[in-house]
Amino acid sequence: MPVLRLAVVGDPHGAWDQSDHKLLELLRPDAVLVVGDLSDGCPEIPARLNRLPLPLACVLGNHDAGRDASGRTLLRQIACLGELHCGWGLRQLEPPGVAVVGARPGTAGGGFHLSRAVLAAFGPMTLQDSADRITAAALAADPALPLVLLAHCGPAGLGSGVDDPCGRDWKKPACDWGDQDLTLAIRQIRVHRPVPLVVFGHMHHALRRGQGHRRSLAVDREGTIYLNAAFVARHGHDLAGRALRHFSWVELEPLGGGGALVRRASHHWYGLDGCLHYEEVLHQVAPAPAVPC
Repeated sequence: MPVLRLAVVGDPHGAWDQSDHKLLELLRPDAVLVVGDLSDGCPEIPARLNRLPLPLACVLGNHDAGRDASGRTLLRQIACLGELHCGWGLRQLEPPGVAVVGARPGTAGGGFHLSRAVLAAFGPMTLQDSADRITAAALAADPALPLVLLAHCGPAGLGSGVDDPCGRDWKKPACDWGDQDLTLAIRQIRVHRPVPLVVFGHMHHALRRGQGHRRSLAVDREGTIYLNAAFVARHGHDLAGRALRHFSWVELEPLGGGGALVRRASHHWYGLDGCLHYEEVLHQVAPAPAVPC
C-alpha cells in the first residue's frame, strides 16, 4: 500500500492565508489535518479551509469560541466548517483512505473541563460520556482503514514535565495538562482496533518564561505515535529574510486491517515556492533490509 503524506496544521491563531493554500496545492499532501485554534472566533479561516481542494479534517480549539460564553460563536465556526469538522465524530477521507476521528472540541486541556461556551453549545456531559462519543466514532470507521485521532489538546499520560508534549509551562508546578477523556477513549478503542497516530496542538512548542522548547513527539508502549503540531507562530521569516510556513508532516504506511506504521514525523518550514528550507525530524523508521536473492 502507498505511504500517505499527511500535512498537519498546528494552532494557526490567525496565521492562515492564501499563501498557505498555494503552498499546499504545490505540495499536494494526501490529506490535511487541522488541530484547532484557527483564530479567536473569526469566520474567515473556516471559510478558506472549505475552499481548499484537498481532503481535510479539522477539530476546533478553545480559542475558536472567541470571548463568547454563549456558545454561538463556536457553533458558527462548526457550521462554517461543515463536514470538515470532526469533533466527537468521524471523517473518513477516501481518497486517500484514512479514518480521522475528532476528540472533544473546544478543549483547553487540564484533565476534563467544559468551558461555558462548550457547555452552552453541547450541554453537560461527564468524562465517560465524552470518551464514549470519541470511541463510538472510531468504531464506526471502516475497519480496513488506518485510524488517526485528531485532537486540540493531547491525552493525559504523556508526562508531567514542563517540556513534555502536554506539560503545563505557564504556572508552577509543572503538571500533565492532557485530556483524560481522550486517554480513556484511546484505551477503549484499542480493545477493538489499533490506534497508530494521535495528532494535536494547544501546548505551544516555545515554552513560557524562556524555559526552552517542548518535546513534540512521544511513543507509548503500544507503539502509538503522539505528535504535537503547535509550532506557534507558524508564519515567520528566517535570518535571510525568506518567508516561511510551518507544517508538521507525517508519512503513514497502511498495513491492512486498520493497522498502520508512522514511518516518519517531522516539522517542516517551507518557502512560499514550496521549497523545504528546514526540517526537524522527530521520528523515523529505518527501511526494512533488502532480502537477498
